Amino acid sequence: MPVLTDKAVLMDPEAIRRALTRISHEIAEKNKGIESVVLVGIRTRGVPLAERLADSIEKIEGLRPPVGVLDITLYRDDLDALAYQPIVGPTELPVDITGKTVVLVDDVLYTGRTIRAALDALIDMGRPTAIQLAVLIDRGHRELPIRADFVGKNVPTSSREVVSVQLQGTDGAEKVVIREVAE
Repeated sequence: MPVLTDKAVLMDPEAIRRALTRISHEIAEKNKGIESVVLVGIRTRGVPLAERLADSIEKIEGLRPPVGVLDITLYRDDLDALAYQPIVGPTELPVDITGKTVVLVDDVLYTGRTIRAALDALIDMGRPTAIQLAVLIDRGHRELPIRADFVGKNVPTSSREVVSVQLQGTDGAEKVVIREVAE
């Protein structure tokens, strides 16, 4: 297994908070309010980010958008290549997404394959009016023609680097770090 060494801290807790606040404003502005918006976090770190965005939007708009949880495990295009038995978590959508604007939320946008899987999963559950994408970090290196509508921070990276989002509730720390594969 490759060894990763921390190269730099890209975002501290305050930078993460500011980015999520900005994205919240952008979501409300782009959708002219949030009456028909549903936030859907991609498991694992997209879920707490979606919850934080919902909290922030509620402070701005006075109304909290519904938040769903999406597990894309069975929609991955590398499922047959995984050496382990994948653990499939539940997908929980609090409302019917048909006719809604769904904002998919994830921590890092990289190749675009996770988002492709999420789009497939969402379409199996309903027919939204629109699907938008919010990510905390866009690191480039797209393999599919996918782009985020809302981005916390664009970070040019090399393929030897890994961007790690750490959130208090899931990781016990609150930061975004860039790590490099050590020789």
